Amino acid sequence: MELLCLGLNHRTAPVEVRERFAVGTNKLGAAAAEIAALADVPEGVVVSTCNRTEFYLAGENAHATLERLEQGLSAREKLEAEISEHFYRLEKADAARHLCRVVSGLDSMVLGETEIFGQVKQAYNAALEAGSTGSILNRLFQRAFSVGKKVRTETRIQEGSTSIGNVAVDLAEKIFGHLKDSQVMILGAGEMSRITAQSLVSRGARSIFVTNRSFERAEELARDMGGSAVRFDDWQRVLEQVDVVISSTGAPHAIIKRADVEMVRRARKFRPLFFIDIAVPRDIDPAVAEIDEVYLYDIDTLEQLAEEARTRRQRQITECERIIDLELKKLNLPGT
Repeated sequence: MELLCLGLNHRTAPVEVRERFAVGTNKLGAAAAEIAALADVPEGVVVSTCNRTEFYLAGENAHATLERLEQGLSAREKLEAEISEHFYRLEKADAARHLCRVVSGLDSMVLGETEIFGQVKQAYNAALEAGSTGSILNRLFQRAFSVGKKVRTETRIQEGSTSIGNVAVDLAEKIFGHLKDSQVMILGAGEMSRITAQSLVSRGARSIFVTNRSFERAEELARDMGGSAVRFDDWQRVLEQVDVVISSTGAPHAIIKRADVEMVRRARKFRPLFFIDIAVPRDIDPAVAEIDEVYLYDIDTLEQLAEEARTRRQRQITECERIIDLELKKLNLPGT
């Protein structure tokens, strides 16, 4: 029996192609059984996330199985010929190694991310319950999970946040100790503001206030975030209450001046205030940072911190690959 993997991901296929092959979480087991039957093999697992769909199979001849699978998919889905250009095809040891890299977060859009580990485990369990795995894929996936844990415990592949939103949230936690019950004001209703605010909420932020020149846009984002819309003329009043301000208005000049913050310091009882300025041009006058209890980070500083984290993670790849190679030697699957 030989291993194979047919897949596409964020590097090889645009979202409009990936979504054609996406499989819902509650259908992974049935999809695994269907793919195995389509390729006429006894074992199959389907991994499907927003960034990838991969078919893992075990059959008598990896190359012949790949051909049957592609022909079957093409006929079933009525695929255009050019779609095949988006797939990668891996056989034997290459397929096993790829799975270990996926589970370890080395093949992810965000290097070292942890969510993929749980997603692959869920896909494997669904296939197991559907009866579409056997001795080959069981051993492969169990070894891959062991490798993923080893990579994360013995390297620093997860060290530091690599997105601007998460860097900002990490800094906020350092300032406040924790974000439980903290209050956030979003100044401007852009996508980066939304993403950063969602990160803050996921770490415990309690209240979200949204203000925007278009009150309708503010209401829309506030509704999505479970927060409250504030008219743009009233944002200074809200400044008295909040702990974090995320600003991204697209205005051609600074919106928040030092005098605005000085006016509310006494009402705030001089509590720490964290500004995340992700606007270009900047929304917040740099002089605001001169106030004792105020912390101000602009998008360049946040991007620099994120890039430093990405560089640190990149340095860990060699060590991760060494662990994967050593563990795969122990697996000793037939056909690898």
